[in-house]
Amino acid sequence: MSKTEILAELPRLDHRERREIARALFDVEADAQTLADCDRRADEHFLMFDALEAQDAQAKRR
Repeated sequence: MSKTEILAELPRLDHRERREIARALFDVEADAQTLADCDRRADEHFLMFDALEAQDAQAKRR
């Protein structure tokens, strides 16, 4: 079903059905933001570990 088809069907739904859909959309958005935050934090930590390993390797060469 395309976005256009979905939007065309919304007015035909009753209030309860539209609320269920809205709730599902908000849940998906919240999950997407949580996953994006986790991904960003993981990237930051990997960069931190890479920097620590580089410092370790440099210290061992001395």
